[in-house]
Amino acid sequence: MRSRVIFIVFFFFVLTFISCREKGGKNISQGEIHYNIEYGGTMGGVPKEVLPKTLVVYFKKDKTLFEMVSPFGNSGIINLSNPEEGIFDTYFSLFTIKYYYAAEQGELFPGFDGMEGMELKKTEKEAQICGFNCKNAEVSFPSDRSKVISIWYTDEIDVKNSNVATPFKDIDGVLMDFFFYLGPTEVHFTAENVYSKDISDDTFARKDNFKRVTREELNKWMNKMISL
Repeated sequence: MRSRVIFIVFFFFVLTFISCREKGGKNISQGEIHYNIEYGGTMGGVPKEVLPKTLVVYFKKDKTLFEMVSPFGNSGIINLSNPEEGIFDTYFSLFTIKYYYAAEQGELFPGFDGMEGMELKKTEKEAQICGFNCKNAEVSFPSDRSKVISIWYTDEIDVKNSNVATPFKDIDGVLMDFFFYLGPTEVHFTAENVYSKDISDDTFARKDNFKRVTREELNKWMNKMISL
């Protein structure tokens, strides 16, 4: 019986180590974070198999790039924040369609209409994710007070204003376990790997070959992708 308990504890330890790895130490100022994605809520007619499975966030000081792209048809969404250059862009691709919207500083990225009215309450809870000490906040919406969703963030990754132009702009830390409502779809992100590495400044430059459109047009296309 004792050996069985030891085996279970050892197996749990190995599983945790494999599922969430951190490479490069704490307080890193540039690198990548890889997140697993899970979808919930209304999906329309979109098969989950063709949706992005991972989110990769590239960061360097106060510059960030969120890349959520499916290998199927190279379709997905990229959010780029480069305050130094005044760039707060959202890029959308769906097969041959390639559009982008350039937001003003202080404006939310497109696609977050479903987060309207969000209320955020910080708590005293703590946890470790990928070796980083994380703080907790609880999120609810006026439409359903009974539903409370926890998010987790850390201040041990040295990125300034990492949540600028997102509904979590008041969170002073890097999100490690969080969610977004994109249209009618609830999308959850959980950090699996954190890598310390040199990131080229070119990563945060405005992208070519995308047609500039209005916020309304981009919202329309993003909702179409989710409800195909």
